Amino acid sequence: MILEDNQLNLFPDLTLTPAPRAEALVMSADALLKWKAQILDYQQRVRETKPVQQATLFDIAPKRCGPDQIDPLLLRLVPMSFHRVPADNPGDVSLYFIVDSVASLVLYVGETCRSNKRWKGIHACKDYIASYQDLHYRYGIQTAVNAAFWWDAPVERKPRQELELSLILKWRSPFNKENWERWGQPFG
Repeated sequence: MILEDNQLNLFPDLTLTPAPRAEALVMSADALLKWKAQILDYQQRVRETKPVQQATLFDIAPKRCGPDQIDPLLLRLVPMSFHRVPADNPGDVSLYFIVDSVASLVLYVGETCRSNKRWKGIHACKDYIASYQDLHYRYGIQTAVNAAFWWDAPVERKPRQELELSLILKWRSPFNKENWERWGQPFG
C-alpha cells in the first residue's frame, strides 16, 4: 500500500498504540526512613571513629588537607540558593558538601575551582536534591538540604580531586556515583 506521502507501508493492517507508561516507582515512607537510617548509622560511625595514627621514626608534618581534618557537618551551612546570589567574581577553589542538616547526612561531596559558578549551570545533583526533597514533602518528613564549603582545598586540580574522592569514599555520600552500588540510586 502507498501512503499519501509516497512512502510504502509494509504493515497496512497494523495499528500501533503506545504501550501504557508505568508510573515511576516511588520509595515508600518506611523505605526512605530505613535508607536514611542506614546512611546515618554509617556516617555517625565515621564521625565517632578516631583515625589510625601511624607511628613514625621521624617528625613528619601532618597533612594540611587530609580527609580526617574535614567534618562536613561542622562547616557553616549556606542555603542551596547560594548560586543565585550575584557575584563579582567566579569564586574560589573549594570542596563543597550537600547535607541534610535535619538528618545530619552528607548527601554529596564535590570540588570546584569556581565556587560561585559551579551550580549555576547543569548539575545532576540538583535533580537528586529536588527528588529527595519532593519525596520528603510527599510524606511530611522534615528535611533541610544545604551546602557547606571547605575553603582550604588544594589549588591544583589533581590533589583537589584526590581529596574529593577520599571524602566521597570516607563518608559514602549517596548522591555521588561512586556510592550508588552501596546505597542504590533512588533519586536519579
